[in-house]
Order: sequence, then C-alpha cells, then structure tokens
Amino acid sequence: MTHELTMPVEISIKEKKKLSKGKVLQTIVFSRCKMVEVESSLNENYYLIYYKNTLVYGEKVEKVEKNSFIDKIRKMGIVLDSDHPFLSAIIPSETATIPNKNKLFSQLQNQYSLQEVAYIATTLDSFFTKKQLTNVIYKIFYHFRRNGNYMQAFQVIQILHSFDPDLNSAREIKNSLEFYSYMEFYKSSALSAIQQKDPLYVESYCFKNRFQADEGRMLVDLLKKQNAFSDIVLLWMEKIQKGSNVTSVETYTNMALQFITMEKWIVTLDYLNINPFQVLPQTKTMIDNMLLEERYETAALYLLNFLNALPETYEEILHTLWEHLDTTFIADHLDTFLLVISQLVLSEGEDQSEQRLLQLIGKLLETYDLKEVHEKLLPIQTSAPHSPVFKKINRMLVLLDDPDQMMELGQYYAEFKRYDEAIECFSWEMELYPDDPTPVSQLSKMYQNKGMVEEAFAYHQIYDSLK
Repeated sequence: MTHELTMPVEISIKEKKKLSKGKVLQTIVFSRCKMVEVESSLNENYYLIYYKNTLVYGEKVEKVEKNSFIDKIRKMGIVLDSDHPFLSAIIPSETATIPNKNKLFSQLQNQYSLQEVAYIATTLDSFFTKKQLTNVIYKIFYHFRRNGNYMQAFQVIQILHSFDPDLNSAREIKNSLEFYSYMEFYKSSALSAIQQKDPLYVESYCFKNRFQADEGRMLVDLLKKQNAFSDIVLLWMEKIQKGSNVTSVETYTNMALQFITMEKWIVTLDYLNINPFQVLPQTKTMIDNMLLEERYETAALYLLNFLNALPETYEEILHTLWEHLDTTFIADHLDTFLLVISQLVLSEGEDQSEQRLLQLIGKLLETYDLKEVHEKLLPIQTSAPHSPVFKKINRMLVLLDDPDQMMELGQYYAEFKRYDEAIECFSWEMELYPDDPTPVSQLSKMYQNKGMVEEAFAYHQIYDSLK
C-alpha cells in the first residue's frame, strides 16, 4: 500500500545561475544536522548539508569518501530512504540555494556561534579538503585562546580532535596542562552540568548514545525545549523499527500532525507495521469522508494491508467498497482482497454478489487463463461452494478439453463478456457443423458486442442463408 500512496519527494537546486530539479534518494538525520541526497534529472548526485534545518552547503559529488561525515552518519544517523512516507515532513524546503563556496565560512559566522561554525566545518569534508577545514577550526580555537576564553577554546579543540583523531597537534593541545581542568570537568561532571556550559556537545553526545536509557531521555527533553517535535517523532520511529514495543501512538500522532496530514501519517504507521485503524479511532472518520467523496480506490489503498485486521465497525465500509470498487482494482489486489471477498460474498444478497463475481472473473480472464482464475479464486469458492458463478467456472473446466462441447463453453465465455474466447469456441463449432445456423448466430452477436458492425452483419447474412 505505502508505495502506491507515497509520491517521490522533489527538491529544486539553485547553483549559481543554474536551476535543476531532483528526486530525494535519502535523508539522514544526525543530531542538529541533516544530509539530503538528491538525484538530478541529469542523473547527478547532489549532497546537501543542513544545520538546524537551514542549508549550509551542498555540491555534486561523484563518490562519497570512506570515513567522511556523510559516510559515518549513514551508519550512525537516522536514515530515511526515498520510499519513507515521513520523508517530506523533514525536508526543510522544496528549494535549496547553494551559497558561494568562497564566502561560506564568513557567512556562517554571521549566522551561528563560532563553536557552531567549528562543528559545521566537520560536516563539510565531502566538499572541502581536510586541511582547509582544520585551518578554519584552528583559527576559531586561537581566537578564543588569545582572548582568554579557555572554556570555549577547549570546546573547539575537542571538536577538532573528534573530527581528526590522528592530528597530533590537536591531541597534544587537548591533553596539555593548560586545558587539564576543562578536560577533567567533562570527564567527571554529570551531563546536566555540562549542558549548562556546552549544550552542543551534550546534544551531540546524547544523540550518539540515544539507545541508552538516560541519554535517550535527556535527548528528548532537549528537543522538546527546542520544539523539535519532528526529530522526537523520528527517534520514536527508529526505536519501533529496531524492535521496541509500540507505545504512545496517540502522543506521537499529535506531534506528527504538526508536519504532515493524517493520510500521510497513516501511511507512515503502515510503513512501521502498526495498524492505525486499531489504535487511532479518528482514522475511521477519514475513511468515511473518502467514501462520501466517492474516492473508493483511495480508501481501499489505505485499508489494503489491514483488511483482515480491521475493527468490526469497518464492516459497512467493506460492503461499500465491495459494491463500488472497479473490478480492475480488485483484480489487481486480489491476493489481499481474497478473505474479505469470501466473507462479503456470504453476507451480501445473492444476486448482487453473483453479479460482482461475474464481473471480477471476467476481468481476471483478461490476464489469466481459465485454470489460473479457478486456482486464484479457490478460497472464495470454498466459502461459497453453492455459488452459481463457481458452478459455471467448474463446468467450463470440464468443457475446456472437449472439442464436442465448444458451443456450451462459448456461451459461458459470453456470459463473462470474454467475447474473443467465445468467438474462438463458436468458430470451432461452425467448422464442425457448417450447416448449423446456431454458432453463426452467436458469432454475429459476439461481433456486435465487440462493436465490429461489419463482421456482425456478415455473419448475420450467413445465418439468414443457413436458416
């Protein structure tokens, strides 16, 4: 169901004077950052880096280098692929205007604290050399140290050491006597105390350790203070996908509906293997409204994966769908509908059910041969063994290999509106009995039903001459 109700998410990329549109292939959330991978119409892959939902920078990249920021967060972040129904809710904007690369860091300093600029620099190693980024971070570090801001200087050198653990100079500075007291503070203090002085560090630390109970709770508390409810919903979804028990669906529904419609949220829950129609009473109102608007196929698509696990209150809805859905739609989703059809055939009025079955079998015969149709409908036949329609199908199977019974077989095909098959049967009968006007009369009728007036008239003339 999800793939039929989920449209690709698109982004327009403005780069200098060039504008191109692309499809989002993947989005990864990693603490305050997001990476959005976009495939352009020219099959070029762009990687966009966001910080606090604002685009920082992006470029066309042919290959993501091993151990780069993007490579690492694919293993450590929350990954949403192109088919994820919640994807559109976390894309900050439909348009991404890539800033001037040469002026990037001077512009970032006008938007963010210097510590944040140092952190952002560590996310851009797919677009800048490591040396360029290291120089940017070192400049910020020395700026703080010159001005006697040793706590801020330590925070920045800590970011640099985490970015490049093999950089000896950063390791030596971090471990020097000059910064010993600050290093001890981070080692010995509770996260709540560190958060007062370095919220960026604590948020990043809690995100990396989000599957630990204390860190996970603290991360959610930090995100609530920032009203970052989409990230909170993402954390919940990630836990569900990793096997946690489904809890507080209504709570996270209320958060999610700030960003997406109920329709998309239902598809998201389906993606998570949660039955929204069992846990959210308001979903029935949504389906009822679709039926009032005669959007029968859309309503059916939302229900497809849960047809066998719907509350009893949906019984009338299923009857309405069985009555109004186009047989093409039912045939296309037959495996899902089988059990429900079996129940509906037994509970509906006989004439109405027989007519619907007749239409359905006729549609299936467009794609499958008679034996395949019989096998596909066995579950329904088991539930309704006395159905006249199935008696016809069973009789047709008997006649199928008997060349002396083509007249009767053709009449059955005609009932199912399979005129080509009926014509084949009547033509065979006409060859066997060239003086019999009956198959000729039937051929005239079949061509008339197909709208082939000339052929119908020709056979009618033959019929008149034989009669």
